[in-house]
Amino acid sequence: MAVISVNEQNYQEVIGSGKTVLLDFYADWCGPCRRVSPLVERLAEEHPEYTVGKVNVDDEQELAVKFGVMSIPMLAVIKGGELVAKNVGAIPYEAILDLVQKA
Repeated sequence: MAVISVNEQNYQEVIGSGKTVLLDFYADWCGPCRRVSPLVERLAEEHPEYTVGKVNVDDEQELAVKFGVMSIPMLAVIKGGELVAKNVGAIPYEAILDLVQKA
C-alpha cells in the first residue's frame, strides 16, 4: 500500500480507517527525515495491515501542533483515533516496525 499524504482535509478519514495508523511528521529540508522516509515507505509496502501517512509540518502546521511536534522526524502511532505511541528522531526500520506492532 502506498504512503498517504495527510492534511487537515483528509486527516479524519485516515485515522478513521479502522487500521493502526503510522504518521511520519517531516519537512523537506530535514536531513534525518530524508533518512526515515524510505523506511516508512518500506513499512507501507511490506505491511498493508497498517495505514501509513506523511505529514509535512511546514504545510500542515495545525496537525503538527495537534500532535505536539517539537522536533522532526516524529513518528506517531494511532489506534482507534487515539495517539498510543510516538518517537522523535531517526530510527532504523526494525525500531519503526516494533513501535507500530507494540502500540
